[in-house]
Amino acid sequence: MTLRRSAARLLWIAVIVLAVIGVAAATRRALVLFWPAVFAGKYPPAAAMDKGFAQHVALTLAHIIPGALFLVLAPLQFVPAIRTKHLNIHRGLGRVLVVSALVIGISALVMTYTMNIGGANETAATTLFGILFLLCLIKAYWHIRRKEVAQHREWMIRTFAIGLGIATTRPIVGMFFAFRKLTPHEFFGIAFWLGFTTTFLAAEAWIDFTRQRSIPTKFAESTHDGFGSAPWSLPHPR
Repeated sequence: MTLRRSAARLLWIAVIVLAVIGVAAATRRALVLFWPAVFAGKYPPAAAMDKGFAQHVALTLAHIIPGALFLVLAPLQFVPAIRTKHLNIHRGLGRVLVVSALVIGISALVMTYTMNIGGANETAATTLFGILFLLCLIKAYWHIRRKEVAQHREWMIRTFAIGLGIATTRPIVGMFFAFRKLTPHEFFGIAFWLGFTTTFLAAEAWIDFTRQRSIPTKFAESTHDGFGSAPWSLPHPR
Protein backbone atom coordinates (compact mmCIF):
# COMPACT_ATOMS: atom_id res chain seq x y z
CA MET A 1 0.00 0.00 0.00
CA THR A 2 2.83 2.39 0.86
CA LEU A 3 4.50 1.72 -2.49
CA ARG A 4 1.24 2.32 -4.31
CA ARG A 5 0.58 5.60 -2.52
CA SER A 6 4.12 6.78 -3.13
CA ALA A 7 3.83 5.94 -6.82
CA ALA A 8 0.49 7.75 -7.03
CA ARG A 9 1.99 10.82 -5.36
CA LEU A 10 4.88 10.90 -7.83
CA LEU A 11 2.45 10.44 -10.68
CA TRP A 12 0.35 13.37 -9.51
CA ILE A 13 3.43 15.57 -9.31
CA ALA A 14 4.46 14.60 -12.84
CA VAL A 15 0.94 15.22 -14.17
CA ILE A 16 0.70 18.65 -12.56
CA VAL A 17 4.14 19.69 -13.81
CA LEU A 18 3.38 18.56 -17.36
CA ALA A 19 -0.05 20.19 -17.31
CA VAL A 20 1.50 23.49 -16.21
CA ILE A 21 4.11 23.23 -18.97
CA GLY A 22 1.44 22.55 -21.57
CA VAL A 23 -0.83 25.38 -20.44
CA ALA A 24 2.14 27.77 -20.30
CA ALA A 25 3.13 26.83 -23.85
CA ALA A 26 -0.44 27.33 -25.09
CA THR A 27 -0.68 30.68 -23.29
CA ARG A 28 2.59 31.90 -24.77
CA ARG A 29 1.48 30.83 -28.25
CA ALA A 30 -1.83 32.72 -27.87
CA LEU A 31 -0.03 35.85 -26.66
CA VAL A 32 2.29 35.71 -29.66
CA LEU A 33 -0.65 35.38 -32.04
CA PHE A 34 -2.57 38.30 -30.55
CA TRP A 35 0.36 40.60 -29.71
CA PRO A 36 3.28 39.56 -31.92
CA ALA A 37 5.11 42.87 -31.54
CA VAL A 38 5.38 42.27 -27.79
CA PHE A 39 5.68 38.51 -27.37
CA ALA A 40 7.06 37.10 -30.64
CA GLY A 41 10.61 35.79 -30.73
CA LYS A 42 13.16 38.30 -31.96
CA TYR A 43 15.87 35.87 -33.00
CA PRO A 44 15.98 32.58 -34.92
CA PRO A 45 14.84 29.91 -34.65
CA ALA A 46 12.03 31.15 -32.35
CA ALA A 47 11.20 34.03 -34.70
CA ALA A 48 10.82 31.68 -37.67
CA MET A 49 8.64 29.28 -35.67
CA ASP A 50 6.39 32.11 -34.45
CA LYS A 51 6.02 33.37 -38.00
CA GLY A 52 4.94 29.91 -39.14
CA PHE A 53 2.18 29.70 -36.53
CA ALA A 54 1.07 33.25 -37.39
CA GLN A 55 0.29 32.09 -40.92
CA HIS A 56 -2.35 29.71 -39.52
CA VAL A 57 -3.96 31.66 -36.70
CA ALA A 58 -7.40 30.02 -36.78
CA LEU A 59 -6.00 26.49 -36.91
CA THR A 60 -3.50 27.21 -34.15
CA LEU A 61 -6.17 28.65 -31.84
CA ALA A 62 -8.48 25.74 -32.62
CA HIS A 63 -5.76 23.47 -31.30
CA ILE A 64 -4.27 25.31 -28.34
CA ILE A 65 -7.48 26.60 -26.70
CA PRO A 66 -9.14 23.19 -26.29
CA GLY A 67 -5.68 21.78 -25.59
CA ALA A 68 -5.18 24.05 -22.61
CA LEU A 69 -8.72 23.32 -21.44
CA PHE A 70 -8.04 19.59 -21.67
CA LEU A 71 -4.85 19.86 -19.62
CA VAL A 72 -6.58 21.90 -16.92
CA LEU A 73 -9.77 19.85 -16.62
CA ALA A 74 -8.58 16.28 -17.23
CA PRO A 75 -6.67 15.92 -13.94
CA LEU A 76 -9.83 16.92 -12.06
CA GLN A 77 -11.49 13.73 -13.30
CA PHE A 78 -9.09 11.80 -11.10
CA VAL A 79 -9.83 13.79 -7.94
CA PRO A 80 -11.79 11.45 -5.63
CA ALA A 81 -13.80 14.23 -3.98
CA ILE A 82 -15.17 15.39 -7.33
CA ARG A 83 -15.70 11.91 -8.69
CA THR A 84 -17.55 10.58 -5.66
CA LYS A 85 -19.27 13.60 -4.10
CA HIS A 86 -20.04 15.77 -7.12
CA LEU A 87 -21.06 13.35 -9.84
CA ASN A 88 -22.86 15.98 -11.91
CA ILE A 89 -19.67 18.06 -12.06
CA HIS A 90 -17.71 14.94 -12.99
CA ARG A 91 -20.13 14.20 -15.82
CA GLY A 92 -20.19 17.80 -17.01
CA LEU A 93 -16.39 17.87 -17.16
CA GLY A 94 -16.53 14.60 -19.07
CA ARG A 95 -18.72 16.14 -21.75
CA VAL A 96 -16.39 19.13 -22.13
CA LEU A 97 -13.34 16.88 -22.27
CA VAL A 98 -14.75 14.62 -24.96
CA VAL A 99 -15.57 17.56 -27.21
CA SER A 100 -12.22 19.22 -26.50
CA ALA A 101 -10.31 16.01 -27.18
CA LEU A 102 -12.05 15.51 -30.51
CA VAL A 103 -11.12 19.04 -31.59
CA ILE A 104 -7.55 18.55 -30.35
CA GLY A 105 -7.07 15.28 -32.21
CA ILE A 106 -8.55 16.46 -35.49
CA SER A 107 -6.75 19.81 -35.47
CA ALA A 108 -3.47 18.07 -34.62
CA LEU A 109 -3.78 15.87 -37.68
CA VAL A 110 -4.50 18.89 -39.88
CA MET A 111 -1.55 20.80 -38.40
CA THR A 112 0.70 17.83 -39.06
CA TYR A 113 0.41 18.37 -42.80
CA THR A 114 0.16 22.17 -42.89
CA MET A 115 2.53 23.45 -40.18
CA ASN A 116 5.33 20.93 -40.12
CA ILE A 117 8.67 21.88 -38.55
CA GLY A 118 10.48 18.56 -38.23
CA GLY A 119 9.82 17.04 -41.63
CA ALA A 120 8.71 13.47 -42.25
CA ASN A 121 9.92 12.30 -38.84
CA GLU A 122 7.65 14.74 -37.02
CA THR A 123 4.77 13.99 -39.38
CA ALA A 124 5.06 10.28 -38.66
CA ALA A 125 5.06 10.82 -34.89
CA THR A 126 2.17 13.29 -34.78
CA THR A 127 0.08 11.28 -37.23
CA LEU A 128 0.53 8.05 -35.29
CA PHE A 129 -0.18 9.53 -31.88
CA GLY A 130 -2.92 11.83 -33.18
CA ILE A 131 -4.82 8.84 -34.54
CA LEU A 132 -4.06 6.83 -31.40
CA PHE A 133 -5.35 9.70 -29.24
CA LEU A 134 -8.69 9.68 -31.05
CA LEU A 135 -8.93 5.89 -31.01
CA CYS A 136 -8.29 5.76 -27.26
CA LEU A 137 -10.93 8.44 -26.70
CA ILE A 138 -13.49 6.55 -28.78
CA LYS A 139 -12.68 3.28 -27.01
CA ALA A 140 -13.06 4.93 -23.61
CA TYR A 141 -16.45 6.37 -24.53
CA TRP A 142 -17.61 3.08 -26.05
CA HIS A 143 -16.73 1.16 -22.89
CA ILE A 144 -18.48 3.57 -20.54
CA ARG A 145 -21.58 3.40 -22.72
CA ARG A 146 -21.51 -0.34 -22.08
CA LYS A 147 -20.86 0.31 -18.36
CA GLU A 148 -17.48 -1.42 -18.60
CA VAL A 149 -15.83 0.82 -16.06
CA ALA A 150 -12.47 -0.93 -15.77
CA GLN A 151 -11.85 -0.82 -19.52
CA HIS A 152 -13.11 2.76 -19.71
CA ARG A 153 -10.65 3.82 -17.03
CA GLU A 154 -7.71 2.28 -18.85
CA TRP A 155 -8.51 3.82 -22.22
CA MET A 156 -9.12 7.21 -20.67
CA ILE A 157 -5.75 7.08 -18.93
CA ARG A 158 -4.17 6.34 -22.31
CA THR A 159 -6.01 9.29 -23.86
CA PHE A 160 -4.83 11.64 -21.13
CA ALA A 161 -1.25 10.34 -21.36
CA ILE A 162 -1.06 11.04 -25.08
CA GLY A 163 -2.48 14.50 -24.42
CA LEU A 164 0.31 15.10 -21.92
CA GLY A 165 2.84 13.93 -24.50
CA ILE A 166 2.90 17.30 -26.23
CA ALA A 167 3.87 18.93 -22.92
CA THR A 168 6.62 16.36 -22.47
CA THR A 169 8.17 17.39 -25.77
CA ARG A 170 8.71 20.94 -24.48
CA PRO A 171 11.61 20.24 -22.07
CA ILE A 172 13.06 17.81 -24.62
CA VAL A 173 13.00 20.54 -27.28
CA GLY A 174 14.57 22.88 -24.74
CA MET A 175 17.46 20.49 -24.21
CA PHE A 176 18.03 20.22 -27.96
CA PHE A 177 18.09 24.02 -28.20
CA ALA A 178 20.54 24.20 -25.29
CA PHE A 179 23.02 21.77 -26.86
CA ARG A 180 22.71 23.35 -30.32
CA LYS A 181 23.92 20.25 -32.12
CA LEU A 182 20.89 19.91 -34.40
CA THR A 183 18.52 22.30 -36.15
CA PRO A 184 14.79 22.36 -35.26
CA HIS A 185 14.07 20.59 -38.55
CA GLU A 186 16.38 17.79 -37.43
CA PHE A 187 15.35 17.39 -33.79
CA PHE A 188 11.63 18.21 -33.67
CA GLY A 189 10.66 14.78 -34.92
CA ILE A 190 12.96 13.11 -32.39
CA ALA A 191 11.49 15.24 -29.58
CA PHE A 192 7.94 14.30 -30.56
CA TRP A 193 8.74 10.59 -30.64
CA LEU A 194 10.44 10.77 -27.24
CA GLY A 195 7.72 12.90 -25.64
CA PHE A 196 4.68 10.93 -26.77
CA THR A 197 6.33 7.55 -26.28
CA THR A 198 7.43 8.42 -22.74
CA THR A 199 3.96 9.38 -21.51
CA PHE A 200 2.25 6.54 -23.34
CA LEU A 201 4.59 3.93 -21.88
CA ALA A 202 4.20 5.50 -18.45
CA ALA A 203 0.43 5.15 -18.79
CA GLU A 204 0.75 1.50 -19.77
CA ALA A 205 3.03 0.87 -16.79
CA TRP A 206 0.53 2.50 -14.42
CA ILE A 207 -2.39 0.59 -15.90
CA ASP A 208 -0.49 -2.67 -15.48
CA PHE A 209 0.51 -1.69 -11.94
CA THR A 210 -3.06 -0.93 -10.89
CA ARG A 211 -4.78 -3.65 -12.93
CA GLN A 212 -3.84 -6.21 -10.31
CA ARG A 213 -6.57 -4.77 -8.15
CA SER A 214 -10.11 -5.24 -9.35
CA ILE A 215 -12.52 -2.30 -9.56
CA PRO A 216 -13.99 -1.98 -6.05
CA THR A 217 -17.72 -2.12 -5.58
CA LYS A 218 -17.69 0.95 -3.33
CA PHE A 219 -16.03 4.24 -4.20
CA ALA A 220 -14.88 4.61 -0.61
CA GLU A 221 -12.56 1.68 -0.99
CA SER A 222 -10.52 3.43 -3.66
CA THR A 223 -10.42 7.11 -2.80
CA HIS A 224 -6.85 7.07 -1.53
CA ASP A 225 -5.62 8.30 -4.91
CA GLY A 226 -7.14 9.48 -8.12
CA PHE A 227 -5.29 7.20 -10.50
CA GLY A 228 -6.07 3.89 -8.80
CA SER A 229 -8.80 1.43 -9.49
CA ALA A 230 -11.66 3.87 -9.12
CA PRO A 231 -13.17 4.75 -12.51
CA TRP A 232 -12.86 7.97 -14.39
CA SER A 233 -16.47 8.02 -15.50
CA LEU A 234 -17.63 9.85 -18.57
CA PRO A 235 -21.27 10.85 -18.73
CA HIS A 236 -24.10 8.89 -20.26
CA PRO A 237 -26.20 11.09 -22.52
CA ARG A 238 -29.65 11.52 -21.04
